Amino acid sequence: MLVNGIWQENWQPVQAKDEQGRFIRQTSSFRNWVTPDGQPGPTGTGGFKAEAGRYRLYVAYICPWASRALMVLALKGLNEVIEVVVVNPRLTEQGWQFGGFPGADERDPSGARYMHELYTRADPNFTGRATVPVLWDKQTGTLVNNESADIMRMLNNAFSRIVNQGPDLYPPAMATEIDALNDTLYRELNNGVYQAGFASSQPAYEEAYAKVFACLDRLESRLSDGRAFLFGDGLTETDVRLFVTLVRFDAAYHGLFKCNRNILAAMPALHAYMQRILALDGIADTVRLDHIKAGYYSIKALNPGGIVPAGPGEL
Repeated sequence: MLVNGIWQENWQPVQAKDEQGRFIRQTSSFRNWVTPDGQPGPTGTGGFKAEAGRYRLYVAYICPWASRALMVLALKGLNEVIEVVVVNPRLTEQGWQFGGFPGADERDPSGARYMHELYTRADPNFTGRATVPVLWDKQTGTLVNNESADIMRMLNNAFSRIVNQGPDLYPPAMATEIDALNDTLYRELNNGVYQAGFASSQPAYEEAYAKVFACLDRLESRLSDGRAFLFGDGLTETDVRLFVTLVRFDAAYHGLFKCNRNILAAMPALHAYMQRILALDGIADTVRLDHIKAGYYSIKALNPGGIVPAGPGEL
């Protein structure tokens, strides 16, 4: 946690909680947008033009929010346009760290040791948590955006004059439907598993648990009609949002987060859907089961002994 640009305390998983013990997630702080011509986006200030080689995306394979940005990068063919830096999946007392784990980058190209150092470079008086993903502007040396939902939208269309490939993940004609299902998925499942895992009271846990499985049951029914993706034959950003939770479910949320009514593999339509997305070009490279398990089971508040489960060995 940074307070006025100074690291104050060891990293803790629970960011905030309400009077009933419900986990409350921090709101993202940097909300500028990369646009085709550098004009301001929906929030923040302008000056961030889409250019090849100008931006760097910081991610953690453990993190579903970072992984959904990484997935869009792959789906849109932007791997050669935007540099990617991967942090160590095991959270340290100062949060995300560079180096020290297979598949993580040994050093930050700009010389930082911890992610929080980049936050204070962008804002010397920053107060809050240093999260991933981070979209960084190498030209001006500042943090553009740390909200994964924004970054997904930018990667979907801002760079189309440079690389124009992959599906349109947010077609204007489907915007209302996509936004509505995105909101439901976030409240009940994407964030719901965290509300179960980090609940600090029995009622808060049971409330979150019920939401998670009610949502999964509805999705299982929705996909049981044979459709390829949530809205039919076309992949959208909502599928990306769902996939990143599903792919972590059996390895982390079922056991560590106590979402243990059943494993995902027991839900045939959802499991087949997850495998279908995993088989898309470039997506398997965005999933590292070793990072996912090492990262989640490094959370001392939930797993004091630091023991990483042997299974599952594959998805």
